Amino acid sequence: MAGYVCTIAGGKGGVGKTTTAVNVGAALQEAGHDVVVVDADLGMANLGSMLGIEHSASLHEILAGDAAVSETLTDAPGGLTIIPGEQSLEAFADADPAKLRKVIKTLRNAYDVVLIDTGAGLSHEVAVPLGLADGILLVTTPDDVAVGDTVKTAQLTDRIDGEVIGAILNRVTKHTDVAEISDRLGFKLLAVVPDDQEATTDEPLVLNAPDSRAASAFRQLSDSLEALFFRGATVDEVETVLEEEWFLEEEELEEDDEEEEESGGVFGLFG
Repeated sequence: MAGYVCTIAGGKGGVGKTTTAVNVGAALQEAGHDVVVVDADLGMANLGSMLGIEHSASLHEILAGDAAVSETLTDAPGGLTIIPGEQSLEAFADADPAKLRKVIKTLRNAYDVVLIDTGAGLSHEVAVPLGLADGILLVTTPDDVAVGDTVKTAQLTDRIDGEVIGAILNRVTKHTDVAEISDRLGFKLLAVVPDDQEATTDEPLVLNAPDSRAASAFRQLSDSLEALFFRGATVDEVETVLEEEWFLEEEELEEDDEEEEESGGVFGLFG
């Protein structure tokens, strides 16, 4: 049985696409699935550097015809496998995004899950991995521009007959109007990840800071994705990953218990 290909995308840079790919990948690997994460951000590759991993060959070299897929497979924390990219302009110029199709086909036949980490914007190099995915996971922060760019990415996905399975709202605080952003996105919000200042350890958080609020969110998100990828669950059947306790200080928890019953919760998503 071929593996599930999930592209992680978002119109704006710096919203947490790579962080999401690394943590979801590590959590799914920990759950017993063979996972590979591909750094397909051809212009600003950072997967290897984020994990502090040295590599002998890269995705860019595959796309330039200078390396085989097997040469680029690199061990990462928790048993995860990654295919890192290069950061030089020369490597970017030589890489042919069209060759990514053959790379993903090879990986699909070897792994249970293939996570494709993409770049920002609406370029051809972003459109290719969108078209190769079984499902697309969009990542945004509450920033107005980021949300708008995520909507544009969803529109691009629709034009190339891709399927958005849902979105992640990253770096959320108790002041974020999650309900308003969810309405604006127009598709399922799979997870709300807190802006966790305590999660300052090296990635992936699910391994290196497992008790952090952000790690808890990513782990629960991975459980939902596992149901979607392997157990036949539909998007409507999975609940949004959101625990209001993640966004409250300890002294606020007791005070807000009574208010939540009347107001529907801090974010207006709970009845």
